[in-house]
Amino acid sequence: MAGYPQNPSGYNYGAPPPSQQYYSAPYGVAPPPYGQHQQLPYTHVASPYGAPSPSPSYGAPSSSPFAALLPSTFPPGTDPNVIACFQMADLDGSGAIDDNELQRSLSAYNQSFSIRTVRLLMYLFTNTNTRKIGPKEFTQVFYSLQNWRGNFEKFDRDRSGRIDASELREALLSLGFSVSPFVLDLLVLKFDKTGGMNKAIEYDHFIECCLIVKGLTEKFKEKDTTYSGYATFSYEAFMLTVLPLLIA
Repeated sequence: MAGYPQNPSGYNYGAPPPSQQYYSAPYGVAPPPYGQHQQLPYTHVASPYGAPSPSPSYGAPSSSPFAALLPSTFPPGTDPNVIACFQMADLDGSGAIDDNELQRSLSAYNQSFSIRTVRLLMYLFTNTNTRKIGPKEFTQVFYSLQNWRGNFEKFDRDRSGRIDASELREALLSLGFSVSPFVLDLLVLKFDKTGGMNKAIEYDHFIECCLIVKGLTEKFKEKDTTYSGYATFSYEAFMLTVLPLLIA
């Protein structure tokens, strides 16, 4: 993203870099013949949404999605500009900023983000729906947006500022997800906010779309232990899987 502070560590915060190659088959493709099936090495997705495995500073990852977020600090080597942005957004000096404050802070970098996209980004790095983040999570959000921008521009080949259905399919495949044409059409219909004749998805809604597909797929894969494309959910487990993404 133009104007964003650079990531000094090179760590993959959220979206994979646009140059990253994937050698495992995308999830959703037909399984291999019987007797040849084996677990695919999805090494590029370590935990739901592609976030690093939760640590104590992320809150209580295995309890309620509404668990309280514990205090955090800036990672070593954080760009001073990122720290300054957080401090400007944290008007009350509480050490945490809410969704509206984060939206204003991100929008200062010449990119408008819907409040829903902002909330999904917050959920990505906290695994809770508290709608507050601390310095560590704020830093991760900033650096993850560099990768999301790179991915978007890679597949927006006509530089229209929008991703159409075929471009979205390629983008999802690059992230490791293979969806059917019917699901692809539904995604474009859902996330197209342009109101034009040609259905396409703009940048912030592209992030939202990818986060939801990624989140739902990762939750499904937790139950699909044989990578067969089928899983069994109780009603309670299904609701707890879907609802946090819908109300983020």
